[in-house]
Amino acid sequence: MEKKIPFSPPHVTEEMIAEVVDTLRSGWITTGPKTKRFEVELATYSGNPRTIGIASATIGLELMLHWYGIGPGDEVIVPAYTYCATANVIMHLGATPVMVDVSADDLCISPEALRAAITPNTKAILPVDLGGLPVRYRELWQVIEDARPVFTPRNGKQEKLGRIMFLTDAAHSFGAEYGAKRAGTLADVSVFSFHAVKNLTTAEGGAIAFNLPAKFDNEELYREMNTRILHGQNKDALAKTKAGGWKYDIVEAGFKSNMTDIQASLGLIQLKDYAHYLAHRKEIFSVYDEVLGASGKVILPVHADADRTSSRHLYLARLKGATEAQRDAVIQAMAERGIVVNVHYQPLPLLSFYKGMGYRAEDYPVALAAYRHEVTLPVYYDLSLDDARYVAEALLQEFDCATA
Repeated sequence: MEKKIPFSPPHVTEEMIAEVVDTLRSGWITTGPKTKRFEVELATYSGNPRTIGIASATIGLELMLHWYGIGPGDEVIVPAYTYCATANVIMHLGATPVMVDVSADDLCISPEALRAAITPNTKAILPVDLGGLPVRYRELWQVIEDARPVFTPRNGKQEKLGRIMFLTDAAHSFGAEYGAKRAGTLADVSVFSFHAVKNLTTAEGGAIAFNLPAKFDNEELYREMNTRILHGQNKDALAKTKAGGWKYDIVEAGFKSNMTDIQASLGLIQLKDYAHYLAHRKEIFSVYDEVLGASGKVILPVHADADRTSSRHLYLARLKGATEAQRDAVIQAMAERGIVVNVHYQPLPLLSFYKGMGYRAEDYPVALAAYRHEVTLPVYYDLSLDDARYVAEALLQEFDCATA
């Protein structure tokens, strides 16, 4: 009998269930004391000055672009090889996503392509720590520094920063490291995702890790964002319950994107054991590397080098010499064996919306080539090492069949 191996089911423990029940019984099911504690523990873990819990990573990216005054006429540079959310948030603000290609080895944004794409209209870069691997932060920071002479601020915040803002889509990379620093401390701002398939999950949700330079007050920004994520209301529910504290004001037309204590309950428990979570993912990656590397038929993902250590969120395997049709045949055959695999990602210009706007996949040859032979393998807490070996061996068998 074939095994049934899903792609990335959530890991739920009795302790997590008990913590959620405790929250339900406490009377605080929306933003309250557990959300605030989770925020502090997230910042402590990553090492950045302040972190705020939010409803999703997507809204976190949009909030920060909005804060920086990104709007019509502005450009934000993104990799072509990412999920649509990275570019969608730019569209929401009326700005222009400028797509660039990725590097062939790690599929993260190419520093050379980034440099070539910068114009006086560039206000921010939005690279992606793909699969949990930090981008080449040192090189990207140098590109930003070299571009100072062409940076053209349009508001007070942009003038104060004096350069392109470095905003990282760190949806995959909570716990990843670059040198001696963790994700959350590597850019001006990093945005994490705690969606159901992520290494650490709050079902839905995310966090913004503030790390702006000293000329900005990250604590003040945290307070500002607490208002912005509650419709611009100057008091949250906790403050309003204090004696005589019902009266509030609306100081801006904000968003509704706060995290709840129910979500934070899940995160608090997982964060305690997160080192163990990462260690098991490393073991799974090692099994995949061993089996697939020995075959010589697969380009293995980069998950560590002299500077970088991935959070090992996604295992992006590339089948050497495979056509797109052969890759698709492998995915179908794996599904028939009960193994769910995935593809990360369809390059943005292949999607109808962006294709309709005039973006051409052929302009991003590295991203397009990677997509055509990429297969993402299951990685999750309850996947045994024996099952990981089974998955890798099945992939090679089905690749042989597809190319026979």
